[in-house]
Amino acid sequence: MNNPLKSFWMGGFESADHLNAFGDRVDFLELTRHLQNIDSDYECLSDFAIGTVREGIRWSQIERAPYRYDFSVVKIMLRKGRKHRIQQIWDICHFGFPDDLTPLHPHFTARFTGVCKAFVELFLQECPGEILIVTPINEVSFISWLGGEVKGTSPYGVCMGWEVKYALMRAYIAGIKAMKEIMPVIRILSTEPLVNVVPPLFCSAAERSLAESAHSNQFQSIDILTGALCPELGGSPDLLDILGFNYYYNNQWIFGTGEFLKWANEDLDPRWQPFSQLLTEAFLRYRKPVVLTETSHPGKDRPKWIEFISKESGKAISDGVPLWGICLYPIIDRPDWDDTSYWHHSGLWDEHFLASGERQRVLVRPYADALKQAQKMIFQYEI
Repeated sequence: MNNPLKSFWMGGFESADHLNAFGDRVDFLELTRHLQNIDSDYECLSDFAIGTVREGIRWSQIERAPYRYDFSVVKIMLRKGRKHRIQQIWDICHFGFPDDLTPLHPHFTARFTGVCKAFVELFLQECPGEILIVTPINEVSFISWLGGEVKGTSPYGVCMGWEVKYALMRAYIAGIKAMKEIMPVIRILSTEPLVNVVPPLFCSAAERSLAESAHSNQFQSIDILTGALCPELGGSPDLLDILGFNYYYNNQWIFGTGEFLKWANEDLDPRWQPFSQLLTEAFLRYRKPVVLTETSHPGKDRPKWIEFISKESGKAISDGVPLWGICLYPIIDRPDWDDTSYWHHSGLWDEHFLASGERQRVLVRPYADALKQAQKMIFQYEI
């Protein structure tokens, strides 16, 4: 398969629309004002050679009643993409479901399949001849834990993460098959966390085994998708085109303690693994082209983080990983899901709140300068 991505460097616009820990619906395309500012948001990307973005259709907003869809906002977004020559990669479900559904609802798979088919039909009408790259459900591993283990979102469960994951992957697979029937050339991009789970130092054999199991479980969703696990759901390697992995500063942790390994490994912890090594191991497991679909760091360490990521990505490419792209996620600042008054300051552009009550997009210059340097450095490695 030829690389379908328009640019190596990409921008991700936060499109989460789920129920948060307090049962309140969030809508990040509205909260971040991306819908209001989509023209200027897209125009600013050209300064950083970003021609590809991740967007979301917001399933909860599209389907207010079963099988009745309102794609009016998505149509506007598609047309803005064409206007600015921006390639849009689309999430069908970025954590949020319609109000009357949870992953455990008997109608969940049928309803998800329905919205998948409707979106592809819309895309064919609006963008004939263009390549469609889709992520059916964003971060199944994470949302299964958040909603099935720690009551952070619907269905607000405990000790039912596997059940939620199984249900989500059943819908994921059915959705892909339905979309491929309409558009055989569609490209499927997974977006799963890439993590390193380690045992405590001086651990027992039992603690080591538990940590190893937790580390291995990060691949359950993709194993189901490719048919290596739960073959009764109909997974197959040909349902996955591009391996997407999300990697942040807190993606390595000590099992059972809530402690994170320092991302720069200043203390030389022997359990820490270089990002390039984690990426290489994941690629060798599936042998599919890879995209770093989400990465960022909050606050002042953003320049150091992008330097670290670009160097590690270059090492992975040198080691034979077909890395097709890196997505800065979020590209514009975003608030917290559970406390929307708190902004993470993790974007290339931050949101500034003026005394007048107005809001303003402000480029984070140290981050921007570091990104420019990273782009020059990794250019020699790009596949």
